[in-house]
Parts: sequence; C-alpha cells; structure tokens
Amino acid sequence: MRAARLTGGVGPGAGPTGEPRSDGDPLLLVAHGSRDPRAAEATRALARAVAAARPGTPVLASWLDHTEPDPTEALRGLVAAGYSRAVLVPLLLTAAYHRRVDIPAAVAAAQRSGPPIQVRVTDVLGPVRGEVDPALLAGLRRRLGEARPGRCDAVVLAAAGTRDAAARGSVGRVAAALGAALNIPTRVSYASAAPPDAGAAVNRLRAAGARRVAVAAYFLAPGLFHDSVTASARDAGAVAVASPLTDVPDLVDLIIRRVTTTPTHP
Repeated sequence: MRAARLTGGVGPGAGPTGEPRSDGDPLLLVAHGSRDPRAAEATRALARAVAAARPGTPVLASWLDHTEPDPTEALRGLVAAGYSRAVLVPLLLTAAYHRRVDIPAAVAAAQRSGPPIQVRVTDVLGPVRGEVDPALLAGLRRRLGEARPGRCDAVVLAAAGTRDAAARGSVGRVAAALGAALNIPTRVSYASAAPPDAGAAVNRLRAAGARRVAVAAYFLAPGLFHDSVTASARDAGAVAVASPLTDVPDLVDLIIRRVTTTPTHP
C-alpha cells in the first residue's frame, strides 16, 4: 500500500524535511473517493489549503474508496509516526451511510489493529442539526458567481444523489437556504439515485417562467457526476454551471470551524 502522505511535519522527532514535528493533533480529511483522478487531486488541493491555513498542523488526505490511503491505513500511519491523537474530518455533504457506518468502522479497525490512537470525529460539512453553515453557502455562491456573468432568476442545486430520505432532506435545506440568500426560486437535482436530474430541474424552472437558470454544484470535487450534471443542464438551457467547491476558501474556513467546535464521536 502507498504510504500516507502528510502536509506538514510528521514523525516522533522530525518531519521528512528534518523540521521539528508539530505538537498539534493532525487532521485527517476523509473523502468519498472516485475512480476519476481529478477527484483525488481536488482532495489533495483542499488538504494543502487547510494546512496553509493552520501552519504547523499536519494535514492528511484519505479516501473511503478507490484511492489510497484509506482512513484506517492513514490512522495507523499516524501512530507509526508517533501520534496518539488525531481529528478526523468527514469531507461529506450529508450525514448518510458513509458517516454513520463507514467512518466509524474505519476508526474502530485502526484502534483494533495496533497501539491505540484517540480519534475525534467532527460533523460533516453539510447541515448539522438542521443548520446550514454560512461558509457552505458562501462557497456555493462564490462558485456560482465565478460561473456566470450578471444575475440569474432561478437556481438548481445539483447534488450527487442518495436513497437516504434524511440526506435528501439535508440537501433540500441547503437549496432552500441558497434560494433565500439569493432571493430567487431554487430546486434540487441529483446525478444519481433520485429524481430529478439537472436537466429536468432546469426545465421545470424554465416552464415556471424563469429565463436565466444557473446550476450550483453541491459537489466537493470534479468527476463523472459533475460532468453529467453539466451536460444535462446545458442541454436544458442552463446559462451556467458552477464548478465543484474543491479548495474554495470558504470550504477551508468551514473545515477549520468543524475542527475547532465540539466534535462528534465515531
């Protein structure tokens, strides 16, 4: 397996460049994972941005699927480097199956397989207890502003999709908050698992009288889902499709806030 790669000093005495190791708890960012290499690079870019915002704190990217290291391997690597504690940040926009099952299982596996490591798991990046973080909205609005000139009169919030009704409700809360912030009608669409797709959502808004419909991307990284959203929305007449959040500064701020507020348990 490929060795875990940290941004920042690592090791019980010194980092790979000979610099003293930070005494701060390392941050482990855990992304979903994708076969598309653009997704992994976006997560690495986000890890670099978080590390730049927290000088001296080691920051490691890991993935639940498709890309190494996985969270268990990454946590064992931190133990081998001399750390006894870590903060795990789920790079997830809903608290669905991956947050409820996969991440706790990865932490438990790491704790079973060698010397102990204390892991604090933060909330996901999406709504928590029904509240949409202002930084998440700011990131969506920033990407939307980068994608389109002038003002649109309706927005589709395009998400990856899930069969989990609670998770879909979470996406709906983000769409409602975004619509309220922009003061325009907003609909949700999904790239998989649930209707409507982006094109259908754009068509519904246009049928209701909207002339300039834009699409906000509720994605953390590029990949096939975002590509399909872009194609579907453009075919339906969307005036713009935003890029995924990737390493937008507002997302970095949100991650740091999740780290510094009371964390949840695995």
